[in-house]
Formats: sequence, structure tokens, C-alpha cells
Amino acid sequence: MELETTMDKKEPIVAGAAVGLVIYTLILSMLGPIVSSALTNKTIANTGTVKAIGVGVYWDQACTNAVSSIAWGMLLPGGNVNKTVFIRNEGNAATALSMATSSWNPPETANFMILTWDYGGQTLNPSDIVQVKFTLTVNPNITGITSFSFVITIAANG
Repeated sequence: MELETTMDKKEPIVAGAAVGLVIYTLILSMLGPIVSSALTNKTIANTGTVKAIGVGVYWDQACTNAVSSIAWGMLLPGGNVNKTVFIRNEGNAATALSMATSSWNPPETANFMILTWDYGGQTLNPSDIVQVKFTLTVNPNITGITSFSFVITIAANG
């Protein structure tokens, strides 16, 4: 008799837990596609064109594989992507480098993304090579942009 009384007391708890688990599973099955869709629709594709003035921009330190564009891949709001290149002074005089972005398409993309680099401002003598890491950062509040393009200009100054 005592065994039946203990089981009788546990049945409502087990039944309540089972109902809770079913409700939880249903909610997850309904929200899963919505969350997945939201994440999928927030990725942003891009390729940036690289324009070099007085310098060469390469993928390798031997300066044999020139960079004409950078494929940033899929980006997420609030995320960033790093790409490393090698820049060689191809002029006849010592120089420092500058970097600028332009021709953002669509234009409002420039309000939500920023390109930085870790170039320290050092002078490059003719044929000197410096390794540079570019970082493209996406504002977490970006909306409505699913693909974009822009031009990166790297120039010798001096």
C-alpha cells in the first residue's frame, strides 16, 4: 500500500514534467526556423578591389602573387574579418604608406563598416616589404545590406 501511495504522489510531477518538455520542444521547433532565418539573412557577402599606387600588394612575402581584390567572405553584424597582405615599395625613394576606402556600394555601407590596418607608419626604402593585416569590422546595427563592394587604395607617400 505504501508503494502505491508514493507512486500516486509522483504521477502528477512526472506528468507535469512531460507536458513541460512537450511544450518546450514545440516552442523550440517553431522558433528554430525563425532564428535560423534571421541569422542567414544577416550575413553579408563582399569582395573589395585593391588599387595600389607606387607599391605592390601581394598575398605572399616573396611578392609573387599580386592582390587585385580581397574576398572578405560572409560577414555577420558585429563581426570582423582579418586579411594579411605584403606591401612592397616599388618606387625609387623611401616612402610611408597611406590607405583609404572609396566607392562604397551601396553608399550607406560606409556608415556600417570600417576598414583598419596595423601598418605602423614606418618608412619603407625601395624594395622593402611590410606585412600588413587589414580588419573589416561590421557594425552590429547594420540592416538591409546583403552584399556590397568598395575600393581600397594603398599609396606611397613621398
